[in-house]
Amino acid sequence: MSSIELNSQQAPEPVGLYPHARQVGDLLFLSGVGPRERGKKEIPGVTIDSEGKITAYDIEAQCHSVFKNVRLILEASGSSWENLVDVTVFLTNMDDDFKTYNRIYAEYFKDNRPCRTTVEINKLPTPIAIELKCMATMGSK
Repeated sequence: MSSIELNSQQAPEPVGLYPHARQVGDLLFLSGVGPRERGKKEIPGVTIDSEGKITAYDIEAQCHSVFKNVRLILEASGSSWENLVDVTVFLTNMDDDFKTYNRIYAEYFKDNRPCRTTVEINKLPTPIAIELKCMATMGSK
């Protein structure tokens, strides 16, 4: 089965050699999506020092930005928010951030409830506190 590389001109640029998404048959696999914004060095909800270390962050701002980026990639790929079937969430601070993230997640996913896994990890490749890995179907649900 062939696959197609897909990229959004509105979502943040990948930080490595990978596409925003890859379509295989009727499935769409998104690469990890964080809260960065296209063409900007500043990350929504993140304050960093001169050495690039996080000094403060707002998990709520990062959640909203991540969900926006996922939507941009889905729509640029010919899918939609409603077609999400699986979401893996990586948090760098489960104790402090899960409650806020879970509340915001419920707002965005009240009508579509994909499978979900949430894990805490030590660090992400850029100075962010949340990243999503998603799978969706193509076309209408």
